[in-house]
Amino acid sequence: MKFECLNEGTATQGNPTLLNEIYTELHITESESGEINEHEVRQIETQSRRTATEDTAIKCNDIFRPLPGQDKPIRIVLTKGVAGIGKTVSVQKFILDWAEGKENQDVQLIFPLPFREINLMKGKKLSLSDLLNFFFPRVKEIEITSGQYKVLFIFDDLDECRLSLDFKSKIKLYNISESASVDVLLMNLIVGNLLPSAFIWITSRPAAADLILSECVHRVTEVRGFNEPQKEEYFRKRISDQSLANRIISHLKSSRSLYIMCHIPVFCWISAAVLEKMLSQAESGEIPKTLTQMYTHFLILQTNIKHEKDYEKKVKDEDMILKLGKLAFQQLVKGNLIFYEEDLRECGIDVTEASVYSGFCTQIFREELGLYQGKVFCFVHLSLQEHLAALYAHLSFTINNISVFDQTKQTLLSKIFNQKKYSSLCDLHQRAVNEALQSKNGHLDLFLRFFLGLSVESNQTLLQKLLTRTGSCSYNKMETVECIKQKIRKNHSAEKSINLFHCLNELGDDSLMQEMQVYLKSGEIKKGKLSSSQWSALVYVLLTSEQKMDVFDLKQFIGKQHRPNEVLHNLLPVVKESRSVW
Repeated sequence: MKFECLNEGTATQGNPTLLNEIYTELHITESESGEINEHEVRQIETQSRRTATEDTAIKCNDIFRPLPGQDKPIRIVLTKGVAGIGKTVSVQKFILDWAEGKENQDVQLIFPLPFREINLMKGKKLSLSDLLNFFFPRVKEIEITSGQYKVLFIFDDLDECRLSLDFKSKIKLYNISESASVDVLLMNLIVGNLLPSAFIWITSRPAAADLILSECVHRVTEVRGFNEPQKEEYFRKRISDQSLANRIISHLKSSRSLYIMCHIPVFCWISAAVLEKMLSQAESGEIPKTLTQMYTHFLILQTNIKHEKDYEKKVKDEDMILKLGKLAFQQLVKGNLIFYEEDLRECGIDVTEASVYSGFCTQIFREELGLYQGKVFCFVHLSLQEHLAALYAHLSFTINNISVFDQTKQTLLSKIFNQKKYSSLCDLHQRAVNEALQSKNGHLDLFLRFFLGLSVESNQTLLQKLLTRTGSCSYNKMETVECIKQKIRKNHSAEKSINLFHCLNELGDDSLMQEMQVYLKSGEIKKGKLSSSQWSALVYVLLTSEQKMDVFDLKQFIGKQHRPNEVLHNLLPVVKESRSVW
């Protein structure tokens, strides 16, 4: 019963959807383990370029089954995937199919233990037996060490773990009744000292996957989200009016940056909510074509739902959005996706307020009583957190002339321009661009896209529907555009330049792109000498084109002006994403 309903983005709402009715099979592949050092949306864009022909696809229910030709048993599986891509839903489907007697019937017991729950046991000393009895009281009756039962532990969302998993620890536990701290228990379970026959499934965002020692893991899989046919299948299942579903699909296809994002199931859900309303009614206003427009419309949609429900009148939209925005920004800088009561108090939110917020913005922010105990809070998806963080940064400046970059104690955001006074929004935009370029793992990339996009006039008009005070300040968009173009010219990292092109797209400037499109069509590209910004534009055009990159032919760019190794160096991001290169 606990696993049969899917609450898409909502914790508790009147009409839960049965998982089996809406579940769309995800594209899961066997993957190499390896460090990921870029923003998750860039990873999605990378994956969207690749066809699935050479990937080894694995069905969710088969993750512990060896592939043909693989003879060694698989005891521990690590499944990677970016936020919102469907890891937790895959876990839910696996458990539901097992509980309904359809799959993996050789397993007698499954213990789902999400890390957000285990975090609440931090600092306590207990045995594995105590831990299981705490979360699953009925286990007391079962002798799980006898070897009679095949047991599976599922540790969901390793990236939310606030324990220190030290695999060099010398504390060895062999008996499930021996007590130790929870991190030591988990480590001994993973390395196989405790219950060596137990199967373990760990899910994680890529950035946190290396917290688990690679030699402990027998298989790494990757959830790639929806492939092209699955995207369409999702909208046709989600929206009962098929002609409306077709209009939504064709609108999303008309904007390459939006359609790429549809690899993330949560983004499909957000787009469906916004476009279903906008395309089925005689709504005035522009249909969203950029990420910032889509997310701002979604926020308006949520506050309208709140007014329809006539929730607590004493909570103003502005207060709620600014407080949630402050929480979003502070925790984004720290890299946290899950928050506890002390994190909320730091932002001036008390727990009763949080309950009210999660009551009427269940699709943005939610309070969970966990499966077993304790309160945890989170934004429904990382991208919603990034959008609210950007909105907070924008409003702090336009209403109060405060730069959020100087309010945080985090070293990342205080290295440069300490306590600088900003005379215009352009100055602050330049600061934000610098911060994003300095971030090693690109964790401010999407935040930057939203932050710049919010200053565009059409989004300013949208914000007025949302807030009574949006503030005002002097702003010349072309200054920001010119600043970004300068960065593209100077910036030697093509990976970083790609995000800057996305920023230009949010600001409605495609001049560099158009220049490159003309150049490509004319066939002049071999003859002329390209500047560094033109090389970056070429990379962006090639990466966001609809053409699949199975074979990439470098010869078309090599001429008298450009030697082969120079072309290879400048087009490396495209080369990385191609199956093979001539």
